[in-house]
Amino acid sequence: MKLGLNLGYWQRHADDATETVLTAERLGYDSVWTAEAYGSDAFTPLAWYGARTSRIKLGTSVAQLSARTPAATAMTAMTLDHLTGGRLLLGVGASGPQVVEGWYGRPFARPLARTREYVEIMRKVWRRAEPVTSDGPHYPLPLPGGLGKPLKLITHPLRPDIPVYLGAEGPKNVALATEIAQGWLPLFAFPGKIEEMYGDALSGAGPDFDIAAMVMVVISDDVKAALDGVKMMLTLYIGGMGARQRNFHADIIGRMGYAEAAGRIQALYLEGRRDEAFRAIPDELADGISLVGPPGRIKERLELWRSSPVTSLLVMGPRDEESLRIVRDLVLG
Repeated sequence: MKLGLNLGYWQRHADDATETVLTAERLGYDSVWTAEAYGSDAFTPLAWYGARTSRIKLGTSVAQLSARTPAATAMTAMTLDHLTGGRLLLGVGASGPQVVEGWYGRPFARPLARTREYVEIMRKVWRRAEPVTSDGPHYPLPLPGGLGKPLKLITHPLRPDIPVYLGAEGPKNVALATEIAQGWLPLFAFPGKIEEMYGDALSGAGPDFDIAAMVMVVISDDVKAALDGVKMMLTLYIGGMGARQRNFHADIIGRMGYAEAAGRIQALYLEGRRDEAFRAIPDELADGISLVGPPGRIKERLELWRSSPVTSLLVMGPRDEESLRIVRDLVLG
């Protein structure tokens, strides 16, 4: 199992995690990942960290499709991959209608078809086999009826096959990842339920397909307090990171067997009763998707992840050297 560090996106204040990234590289972490929502972007911090490191892989988890055209994402990825000596892992995702329509002002329709078309165009850009064209309905190239002509990337990419990962939660999107990508980035993974939830979707995955699961890690002798930290994160995602009519995070919690709880959490959150929403999250849900407690407990619960289809753990939470070392020793030792 490979080990990565997921830094996420900036919260209220700018977060230069250079020292954390340098420590992770020194300790042998395989990768570091950044994200974006509607604050900091995913690529700029990676360029910053990439300039200060030499070995650790650099991943986006995830770059939002609607934030950039496929050609713009392909250009950014090619540039960053060149500058860092071929260390980029490009995670992309459709996000949700609340962000896509509310922040980017773009339609959210047909996310699977858009994702397929987007990735296909990026691969055409990197291959440079011919000027890039696309007759798809979402990103037609050149624009029909205009003055544009097919163009070919000026720069020769360092790698014409930059690894692509898909951030996906629904079974159809996971199946798409096994077809067109090198990996899948699940935000919430319950190791004992992955086969049940996604067995059919993962049936087409090749032997090198990377399931890089994001998992919140809290090292503490106080298990209840550690679980409360996980619950705070779940309260936000289940309750507020999506529209009332369509919240993919709430949906996946439902498919884990907590549909009634997810509905109650979302309703309470949207009514402004956030403390009650927090208290409505079952302990077994928070514990199932995370690794919390003293090192001995985490070591024991890691066996659930080792026996699952997950091939990479992208840990969220640890930032100081001692915690990063403990996690490294538990996962890789």
